[in-house]
Amino acid sequence: MKTNTNDLPDDIEALKEIIRSHQSRESHLQNQIDQLLEQIRLARHQRFGSQSEKSSPDQLGLFNEAETDQAEVETLDNTTTGTTVQSHQRKKSGRKPLPVELPRIEVIHDLEDSEKTCPHDGHTLKPIGETCSEQLDIIPAKIQVIRHIRKKYACPCCDQTIKTAKLPNQPISKSQASPGLLAHIAVSKYADALPLYRQAAMWKRVQVEFDRGTLANWMCKIGELIQPLINLLQDKLNQGALIHCDETTVQVLNEPGKKPQSQSYMWVRTSGQSGEKIILYDYHPSRSSEVPKQLFEDFKGILVTDGYAGYDAVAQQNGLIHAGCMVHARRKFTEAIKAQTNNKTGKAHQGLAFINKLYAIETEHKDATSEQKLKIRQEHAKPIIDQFKTWLEKSVPHVPPKTQTGKAIHYTLKQWSKLIVFLDHGIVPLDNNRAENAIRPFVIGRKNWIFSTSQRGAKASANIYSLIQTAKANEIEPFEYLKKVFTDLPMADSLSDIEKLLPISKDVD
Repeated sequence: MKTNTNDLPDDIEALKEIIRSHQSRESHLQNQIDQLLEQIRLARHQRFGSQSEKSSPDQLGLFNEAETDQAEVETLDNTTTGTTVQSHQRKKSGRKPLPVELPRIEVIHDLEDSEKTCPHDGHTLKPIGETCSEQLDIIPAKIQVIRHIRKKYACPCCDQTIKTAKLPNQPISKSQASPGLLAHIAVSKYADALPLYRQAAMWKRVQVEFDRGTLANWMCKIGELIQPLINLLQDKLNQGALIHCDETTVQVLNEPGKKPQSQSYMWVRTSGQSGEKIILYDYHPSRSSEVPKQLFEDFKGILVTDGYAGYDAVAQQNGLIHAGCMVHARRKFTEAIKAQTNNKTGKAHQGLAFINKLYAIETEHKDATSEQKLKIRQEHAKPIIDQFKTWLEKSVPHVPPKTQTGKAIHYTLKQWSKLIVFLDHGIVPLDNNRAENAIRPFVIGRKNWIFSTSQRGAKASANIYSLIQTAKANEIEPFEYLKKVFTDLPMADSLSDIEKLLPISKDVD
């Protein structure tokens, strides 16, 4: 807005005040413009650029900003001597041999009799060996019908007694679906992300017609069938020392009191690196703090999460040790770098360099025991953490809080008490990647089947995902495992019988 020169005061001090006001307004507007441009550049990069968060090894030493205390930089470089990641030999690419356990069918290729004569002297050629090459072949899935024939007997004298052989308990009573078929459909959807409507179309091509509703009903029923296994897995997960947790959205069309377009949530919990490998999914209509209170009601150990405040209440209520995720802090600084207009080294690069040095230490000692990691972290990581904290606090007054770099700095400081828990506990990782990786199969599946029709279906999906992903985490082939579960679980009549079917059980191979 222009100022009319006729309205300007004659007093010099008043003129200076007007100039200062205009300069302040101009600076404020310029900051807003810079922030909007950052958001545009970041959004453009997120849509069209690389999504990788990997950074150059050279960034580990990026501390060249003018205001950086040179003594502090030298101290940091000295404390991190010997923490660079060791070089490794890249695996050679190329064709891998076919599995030796697969059956072989030999096809012999021989010369014609007329070709077995030497063209130079007419002598008959003698065999001197053979050349062998292999091709992988496939026989399409074999579909068959299992006929359950139940013998009937009657008394030949009185004709008053008739007995019929009992049909073994089935996973779904009075259903056409065998354990093998149910396992195939479940693995196709929940492990291979193949929606039910596509599966129905595939069955139709082989003259077997199942409508989508029938397949969905079968999945709901087997999701309810395996609930005892899920309950036992949850008990064992809560007995562990550490749990990772994360959540993502899921759309459920028919939820009481909610529009079909509204979002619900799928929560995932996974065990730590040591101990039994367990992955559990839980559907809930909301993301409120009441959900973690239910999920961790019986847990008393270490909880690793991202920065979502909904976990704070249960951590405080249950006295949990609450660890944060350094990857989320690193992501903030990475986004700040992507939002910049040039490659000039700035505070975002410096913040990222601190975090990268911490990860370099973890990578170098990834095979160390928890006790060894604790000692290494105290000796090598703690000095970096201390200097990182000092740098963050010194940077706050110099960086506008609404810029991407400012957001990264403020986020890291806000999460600081959780981010440094790893210094005092060797079993705590730097990040929550285990939960993020565990939730990825569900996200991939969601892109294909898009939504769940009902709450019943969402709960069943959570149970089936839990069983399949836990089986995969324990290197158990999911189809054979589910087929065994659907065959044996209906006939289990004791807790011991059910425990033998857990994907973490030694009895399951």
